[in-house]
Amino acid sequence: MPVNVDRLKDAVEVLGNRVRIRVYVKPEGRERRLRLEEGELVFYTDEPPLEGRANASLINFLARGLKVSVKNIEIVHGARSRSKVVEIRDVADPDALLERLASIVDEG
Repeated sequence: MPVNVDRLKDAVEVLGNRVRIRVYVKPEGRERRLRLEEGELVFYTDEPPLEGRANASLINFLARGLKVSVKNIEIVHGARSRSKVVEIRDVADPDALLERLASIVDEG
């Protein structure tokens, strides 16, 4: 079940036309999904943390779910860590993006 946008406030920062999302990645799972667990976004992926595969899985998941281009998504912190900050650039309507984010996040 999707979460309320207000529940995401600790994991999301809006900076003008950019949105930063803090997310913890758990690789080598059974499926790809984004959950809110104790106020933190956790991305489960079936990809291993090798050669950027888990990072690519996260970026593709967000691009598809948020309806933004992959080229507008970048991991700005934590590319080699499980704790990451993902930045989405050229966001025309941050509120709409946050609504879409809430719609793809499951309650943990």
